[in-house]
Amino acid sequence: MPRSPKKPRLLVADGRAYLWTVRHGHRVLEGGGCRKTLTLRSRPPGGGGLLRFVFDEGPGRYVSGFTAGSGEVGAVGVGALNLHEPGTVRCLLDAALARGWEPGEAGETKVDGWTFLEAAAAVRG
Repeated sequence: MPRSPKKPRLLVADGRAYLWTVRHGHRVLEGGGCRKTLTLRSRPPGGGGLLRFVFDEGPGRYVSGFTAGSGEVGAVGVGALNLHEPGTVRCLLDAALARGWEPGEAGETKVDGWTFLEAAAAVRG
């Protein structure tokens, strides 16, 4: 039986557990377009932070929909990532940690996922 796409997945990195999900949405009030959001929640509950990578569709940038795989985001001339792949999630997490995100601090951090695309795509090859 296939895994439910709405159920969070588990990623363990450097001794810390994270639950992660990928969601597709639409920016109705912000001029339209699609959005992909990768959310990581540091475990245990109540003992860590929430990190959201937001990928908004725009000129030269696409998020999956009718023309691409379900978790794909990409930018012309930069590369593409599949947000459903655990290796991609790990690359994005490592990049956020390198830029100073503290998973043990409570609260939500929202980042522009496009600023992480090039580095993560290079690692993913």
